[in-house]
Amino acid sequence: QQQQQQQVLQLQHIARPLHKVVGVGNGGGGGEHNSLADAAQGSSAESMNGALDELYAAPMYFGTENSTVVTTQIGASAHIPCTVHHIGDGVVSWIRKKDYHLLTVGLTTYSSDERFSATHLKHSEDWTLQIKFVQLRDAGVYECQVSTHPPTSIFLHLNVVARAEISGPPIRYLTPGSTLRLQCRVVQNTEASEFIFWYHDNRMINYDSDRGINVSTDPDFQSSELTIQRTRREHSGNFTCVASNTQPASVLVHIFKGDNPAAMYHGHVGGSTKSYQTHLHGITAIIAIAYRIIQTYVHVNLA
Repeated sequence: QQQQQQQVLQLQHIARPLHKVVGVGNGGGGGEHNSLADAAQGSSAESMNGALDELYAAPMYFGTENSTVVTTQIGASAHIPCTVHHIGDGVVSWIRKKDYHLLTVGLTTYSSDERFSATHLKHSEDWTLQIKFVQLRDAGVYECQVSTHPPTSIFLHLNVVARAEISGPPIRYLTPGSTLRLQCRVVQNTEASEFIFWYHDNRMINYDSDRGINVSTDPDFQSSELTIQRTRREHSGNFTCVASNTQPASVLVHIFKGDNPAAMYHGHVGGSTKSYQTHLHGITAIIAIAYRIIQTYVHVNLA
């Protein structure tokens, strides 16, 4: 009994400053002391220690730094992290900042776009937003919000990079019989490309050797070169380099006999290259998605 009283007195000594912080007691200092003594005598030392631990519990805070930048590329899967420590009963929501669109709450997806989902393992502190088959429009700011009172948030930036780049000017003027050489390389990619295709207008020309077109591509699909040794007027048009999961690059080629090419074709160039890039960008996305679906199907069947 004497040992139990000593434990109670020790707990009183530890808890006394906490009474003043949390407002426990009936008024004056004596009332605070007596109420705590009564509570301590009716409880075991173990339960009192549990109460003290709760009072001293660390507040919720984010393990992921605010304004973290995540970089991905078209067609890939993006994983935007949000680590939350001591979440307690809080719930994590993901919100797309540009239109305040609610994407997920907990593990439930509220967006009609099925590419978005939240991933979380039991007993883990990580609440990751996953975006499958990333598109350029997915770039921007995403909010990870925890339902504290008031809600607490951090904001993370998604950059969608990787593009094809053709060396030299965007417009080429040649005379018939001259050599056209276009060099394309993939820059800022976060994962290896799976193919590089060349298009003349809307026609894929990687294998058009019978038309005098030669394409040489590196095995790692980081660069490719298109060569036409003796150009003809039919080779005029838009040439586009399309690498998987990247923004395509285009140049406009004019082949003619004349002395003032800039005057002859001024004004035609403006929207042509952009329109072909937009059109072929859509084709690239479709090809990339189809390629990944086929890979998944083959893997599942082989397994």
